[in-house]
Amino acid sequence: MDIEFAMMELEEAMQKSLDFTISDFASIRTGKANPSMVEGVEIHVNAYGMNMKLRQLANITTPEPRMIVVEPFDFANMKDIERGIRESRLGFNPVTYGKILRLPVPELTGERRKEMVKMLKEKTEDGKIRLRGLRRDAVDAVRKAEKASAITEDDLKGAEDDIQKLTDNFIKDLESASQKKEAEVLQV
Repeated sequence: MDIEFAMMELEEAMQKSLDFTISDFASIRTGKANPSMVEGVEIHVNAYGMNMKLRQLANITTPEPRMIVVEPFDFANMKDIERGIRESRLGFNPVTYGKILRLPVPELTGERRKEMVKMLKEKTEDGKIRLRGLRRDAVDAVRKAEKASAITEDDLKGAEDDIQKLTDNFIKDLESASQKKEAEVLQV
């Protein structure tokens, strides 16, 4: 077993996990509009007879800080999109304006901001759990290599230390991103 190769694979997997968690943060509302707030909404489209994500059916933009604009690719899907957004329980009240839907983003109350911070902390903890799981898998692989006499005991100790340092760095990056997002959510 090549320890350097295993460390590169671990770093790549941890980076993907970190990127996923940070992109998941985008779904948490802040005080301003963001297309990711609605792009994952599942909508049953009668014309196609199936459920589709909103981003597959329309362009989503934010021309103003408190407004999301949804422009369907096919105007025939307008009613399905409007119904899907209303049923999504995201708190948006779509307004049809010609061939687009406008979604005014209401101001967050203090209580709602606290709920968003709580949700952010849960997502952060989930990200940490994923990173720790990757660490555990890497340590197990290195220990198996040591038992198979592929590496020495000193190499095992060094690899475990390197794996822990790498994990600590990624957790620190995750906490930093979480704190930044929390500041955005709490900003009035």
